[in-house]
Amino acid sequence: MDNLKTFYKHRVDLHSGLLGQVKRQLALSSTIRLIVFIVAASLTYLFFGDTKLVLGTVIVTIGLFLFLVSKHTDLQYRRDKLLALIKINETELKVLERNFHHLPDGSEYKDPTHFFAQDIDLFGKGSFYQYSNRTALLQGSDLLAEMLLSNNLANIAGKQKAVVELSKLPDWRQEFSAIAILVKTDTTTKTIVSWLSGYKAYVPRAMRFVSYAFSLVSLILIGGYLRGLLPGFLIFIILLAGLLLSGFYLKSTSKLASDANRVQSTFQQYQKLILKIEEQEFTSDLLREKRNSVVSQKELASKILKEFSEILAALDQRNNMFFALLGNGFFLWDLLQAYRIERWIGQHGPKVEQWFNAIAFFDAFNSLGNFAHNHPNYSYPKLVENEVILKSVKASHPLLDPKKAVPNDITILKEQFFIVTGANMAGKSTFLRTVSLQIVMANIGLPLCATAAEYSPIKLITSMRTTDSLTDDESYFFSELKRLKFIVDEIQNDKYFIVLDEILKGTNSMDKAIGSRKFVEKLVASKSTGIIATHDLSLCEVSEELPQVKNYYFDAEIFNNELNFDYTFKTGVCKNMNASFLLKKMEIVE
Repeated sequence: MDNLKTFYKHRVDLHSGLLGQVKRQLALSSTIRLIVFIVAASLTYLFFGDTKLVLGTVIVTIGLFLFLVSKHTDLQYRRDKLLALIKINETELKVLERNFHHLPDGSEYKDPTHFFAQDIDLFGKGSFYQYSNRTALLQGSDLLAEMLLSNNLANIAGKQKAVVELSKLPDWRQEFSAIAILVKTDTTTKTIVSWLSGYKAYVPRAMRFVSYAFSLVSLILIGGYLRGLLPGFLIFIILLAGLLLSGFYLKSTSKLASDANRVQSTFQQYQKLILKIEEQEFTSDLLREKRNSVVSQKELASKILKEFSEILAALDQRNNMFFALLGNGFFLWDLLQAYRIERWIGQHGPKVEQWFNAIAFFDAFNSLGNFAHNHPNYSYPKLVENEVILKSVKASHPLLDPKKAVPNDITILKEQFFIVTGANMAGKSTFLRTVSLQIVMANIGLPLCATAAEYSPIKLITSMRTTDSLTDDESYFFSELKRLKFIVDEIQNDKYFIVLDEILKGTNSMDKAIGSRKFVEKLVASKSTGIIATHDLSLCEVSEELPQVKNYYFDAEIFNNELNFDYTFKTGVCKNMNASFLLKKMEIVE
């Protein structure tokens, strides 16, 4: 922990020092531009009357001013990126102090009907997503949420290697995230991909040559007129012809320009992220695969995107009335740029989606790499193919303060079912969520909150927080029955680790005991694996008939009229319940 704090504090100090330098450079840049303006105004006044000197001064001033503005813009971007880097490291310092409730909590991804998300606090205030998520892009956030929700068992070893590699590249991760934080777009990548795939070209292919020929004729006529060799009406005729030809396609060009204006900023900003991916060589197969999707042997994606951004910017010049008049009249500017855009879409449009997906992938996996970097004592589960489903040594929940958490050893084999009893507040629900979250974390390649772990990949399904539905006129009991029916149907199609908390709560004790026992027998008969927490001690008797069922408990003891918990996972059946004691202690009953 101390090493991590030192790491992030050092980066805050480093970037703060660089920020001070950039701010001084910005102040100097503003001063230089002011001086250039004053000098130019003075020279214009001094040379007033000499057209050549005045024109020369204006041309030089405009060129110099544009250069200085470009440099000033670069300095502003560098300043903003340093501010983003400082914020990134300050956020990590806060999270190390367990202060993360100000971060995005992913509430938009909540789904009460999902296989497990609602039951294990995957999203929402104080959730695992809020604790681990560091995505900066909407598409990256969506992908991270999708990964957490997916129950995807494919290539877990490859995911682990990718997370390990990214965890060792903090500078690259932070640079990528800082650039992503600065991305400000009004158009989603999904909208852009849809626009590109559905675009219908309207500019004739011959227009490329027509525009170049037209421009050449215009230059010859203008040159001839300036040299006194040709009459001026020819320039008017070529200007009118150019405007008429451009005007014929005006409606389509205006539509294209409007669409291009919305996507230009996205391409311009995403190009920087693509460039960051291209700059880094990776060794793990998954990261190399994603990098290779933006790095071709012929041309780099960053270069292709930069080219498109420049073409879009060139078309945007039509918004200048003076430029639009002369550019279209003499050079068919709009049609030439529209042709270039359409040619680019035809050549590269189909690749854009995979480039955007690569950016989202690195944005999402950066969160996983950051999580692993911040938890160097966590263990990547060893993937096994034996009787073990999950074996964790000194496992605890990652959202619990390590100083207060009580770790437990967990070993559950294939087709085993644990029945966990225990007093109220003794730790049953936390234990269920710990095991569930370990499965989710293992499936996406994260290290687990344990000193060592073995894991045979399996999907997760839970029923812990069933609620009634007033809008659907649905009772609590019926809602729970629907959830249990959902579980029974799902385990017919695939292998799941099942986690249940106090099933059949919505009926009377006798009915509950009979129903619960039959349900456990059905799960065991299906050769499923899982854990059931219950207050019904009679359910523990099923272990006497079914060797697959094992009894465990969490205990509570009363010392000096105070309730004490050790939060330790023990073999056997709980004997000490505390509801009556708590009712008396809180003076609810006598």
